[in-house]
Amino acid sequence: MPRVLILEDDEVIGLVLAEHLAAAGFEPLLVSKGELGLTRLRYEQPDVCVLDLMLPGRDGWSVIETARAEGIGTPIVVVSARGTEYDRVHALELGADDYLVKPFSMKELVARVQAAARRGMRGQEQQRGEAIEIEELRIDPREVQAYVDGENAGLTPTEFRLLYTLALDPGRVATRDELLQKIWGRRAAHRDRTVDVFVRRLRDKIDRRAPRHDFIHTRYGVGYKLEAVPK
Repeated sequence: MPRVLILEDDEVIGLVLAEHLAAAGFEPLLVSKGELGLTRLRYEQPDVCVLDLMLPGRDGWSVIETARAEGIGTPIVVVSARGTEYDRVHALELGADDYLVKPFSMKELVARVQAAARRGMRGQEQQRGEAIEIEELRIDPREVQAYVDGENAGLTPTEFRLLYTLALDPGRVATRDELLQKIWGRRAAHRDRTVDVFVRRLRDKIDRRAPRHDFIHTRYGVGYKLEAVPK
């Protein structure tokens, strides 16, 4: 039974989230404080984390940033009443995998958590075949990780799936809608910048470290492709 760590300081909301996720086959772990939630992320390794941003003490932004800095790759789904574009993009840039604005339907929450759990399951990635090597970039589905000139890129499971999806058809431009459906299991909403933020994260971890090539390229107005182009 996959485990979901819920970081929510409103007890009523937290219990409702836990109830619906339990009914969907998850084992919910409910925590009301950011520091304790970060500790449980470190040592209990849940399959998914559902995180409110406005937590007492250590807030949700700090939880995301610290977890990613420590190499914790657990998929993080933010649920927050803060719905501005800045808030959504900032959370994604820090390392969140998805973002839901309150109020939302429980059915949508369950669907987002299920998709995040699939992204984080190493077993599914291990069935995907041999490593892909493109110049100094090596993408290894068995380890769910990429290596740049032999160095571990430190990708999260969601970042890896995006990179791997692009690498399976190098040189072909994938649209934002196509990538959003393949990786996040949903259609694009108005001004949804999820794919753009994750591409930026990949460029920071792949292109900036690669000594001889750039790999992630934009086709403006269309989408993205992976292709080795000399720097």
